[in-house]
Amino acid sequence: MGGHAADLAFEPAADLVAAGFEERIRDWESEHLSPLATPSYPPGREREEPPCRLRTPFQRDRDRIVHAKAFRRLKHKTQVFIAPEGDHYRTRLTHTIETCGISRTVARALRLNEDLTEAVGLGHDLGHPPFGHTGEEALDAALHERTGRRFHHNQHSLRVVEVLEREGEGLNLTEPVRDGILRHTGPDVPATLEARIVRLVDRIAYINHDIDDALRAGVLDERDLPHDEIELLGGTGSARIDALVHDLVEHSERAGDIVQGEEVGAAMARLRKFMFEHVYLGEGIRPEHERARQVVRALFDHYMEHPEAIPTDDYADLATRVTDYIAGMTDRFCIVAFKEIAVPRESP
Repeated sequence: MGGHAADLAFEPAADLVAAGFEERIRDWESEHLSPLATPSYPPGREREEPPCRLRTPFQRDRDRIVHAKAFRRLKHKTQVFIAPEGDHYRTRLTHTIETCGISRTVARALRLNEDLTEAVGLGHDLGHPPFGHTGEEALDAALHERTGRRFHHNQHSLRVVEVLEREGEGLNLTEPVRDGILRHTGPDVPATLEARIVRLVDRIAYINHDIDDALRAGVLDERDLPHDEIELLGGTGSARIDALVHDLVEHSERAGDIVQGEEVGAAMARLRKFMFEHVYLGEGIRPEHERARQVVRALFDHYMEHPEAIPTDDYADLATRVTDYIAGMTDRFCIVAFKEIAVPRESP
């Protein structure tokens, strides 16, 4: 009897939990999730691989994204304000975290798959180049002039997870996560409700936190904000997000889709239009955006003429390698790289 007890003591405890993990998850999701939710199994990866016995496929995707180099670089990429002096402005990373948190709240309220929602939310902006949308426009223009091709950050986010991470092997994410990353913006709607949450919450998050940053930077004054929209949605960022999330959840539950109410959705659209006119394309930050465009364009042209300066193997055509290299840069790395080609070095 004592020997048998000793044998049990040395049996790997993890196996007792792992052996029934997938079955328990399947049973729990069947009982507790909405019939409209995306189930965690089967994985649906392009390349088959042994399962993790303590994480769902979407949890594994989340972990792979968080451990990716491209994810870590988001902390030094612009959201709206380029290289701001204050410590409290959003970056592409904090935007991603805020979007992810709000999206999970919506998914839980609607009894959808939180793990899938989280993975899409964390990965949706991995392909954003330096200097935010200004950098994206500059890189798109440079690439189009040279090759006729276009650059869109959502497409490049998919390229990051499928090709560029892990030294060209990619992360081998599940199809619903890849689909959600690609279609979080653009004309095509994601296939899953979980990814459609991220698509809409992305806007909810950036409109409201960008207002906060614009007020902090002095680009906007509280009195500048459109009265009717603020009156309807709330006087603070947290109040507006709360109102938008409640509206989203209630209307989505009734519709069986991810939708906003007509009144609140229209108010948010007008607030977004206001932000484009007064902040994103406004006079206050236009000069620094023009400088950002010049930096990206100068680097693109330089690397096209000097491919030896790109520290990458000859894995694709030159324009693709230049685009990959610049899109992967952080703001500060991009500025340093520009100074190296723009400022002549003194002779020793």
